[in-house]
Amino acid sequence: MVGSALLRKLQARKAAGAALELITRTHAELDLTNQAAVRDFLQATRPDIVILAAAKVGGIQANNLYPADFIYENLMIQCNVIHQSFAAGVQRLLQLGSSCIYPRDAAQPMAEDALLTGVLEPTNEPYAIAKIAGIKLCESYNRQHGTDYRSVMPSNLYGPGDNFHPDNSHVLPALIRRFDQARAQGDAQVTIWGTGTPRREFLHVDDMAEASLFVLDLPRADYAAQTRPMLSHINVGTGEDIAILDLAHLVARIVGFEGRIVTDPSKPDGTPRKLMDVSRLARMGWRAEIRLEDGIAQTWRWYKDNHAMARL
Repeated sequence: MVGSALLRKLQARKAAGAALELITRTHAELDLTNQAAVRDFLQATRPDIVILAAAKVGGIQANNLYPADFIYENLMIQCNVIHQSFAAGVQRLLQLGSSCIYPRDAAQPMAEDALLTGVLEPTNEPYAIAKIAGIKLCESYNRQHGTDYRSVMPSNLYGPGDNFHPDNSHVLPALIRRFDQARAQGDAQVTIWGTGTPRREFLHVDDMAEASLFVLDLPRADYAAQTRPMLSHINVGTGEDIAILDLAHLVARIVGFEGRIVTDPSKPDGTPRKLMDVSRLARMGWRAEIRLEDGIAQTWRWYKDNHAMARL
């Protein structure tokens, strides 16, 4: 989802006259957990800039069922791409992380300096540790080798191209799928996981792509002025959050579901709240533009237009 959004933005720049050569590979063409394959690819292509958006991602259920997969695959992807980029002479790299890097009970909103100050949320700890390692890999190569490797940490992402799998998706695409099907089937009730009280912040993937390229384009001196060598990542979000139950009602209204919504407290809630402090990025000159309601409506339309693929 994120990689596709970034590619759309870069293709638009190229169409507008920017001198860009875009080098991409599908997962089928290049397994980023394979060190030799990544080495050979980067040595052969020798890119000037690398954007690392690839990751193994999923919601609470997927993180609980496959913790070994989440920590192993994400560590391998990051280690291979970041190290082999350096070995291929890449001086500029941007890697995308996640807001789950912050402690479960971090003060809200979560500022960048909350990193490594407390215990992580148990339901996604393996993934979070891998994403923290990615930040520290970039910082360590910068400190030792003088590279310009940057990290951006988004809040919950959603939008066209999202994963709508019934078991492995994140909360917003899961709600869109569930309420769309309930409306189509005439169901009287939809049950959502947990108490509905946790609050989450949602960022449209197109905003994330814009923010990523904004950070990548910043002159090195401007980036350094707002960061520190061992605290260099930047939060990306809207600065606003919503309770999961309120989100469910919003999705229901957008898709036209008029039945009852109930909660299932026997299911895990995850972190009570994850609101990002986005003041660092705002000082740099960037703010999100897409309203949550508009973004959900657009994502639902994409889901309906691509339902044969989205409902697999």
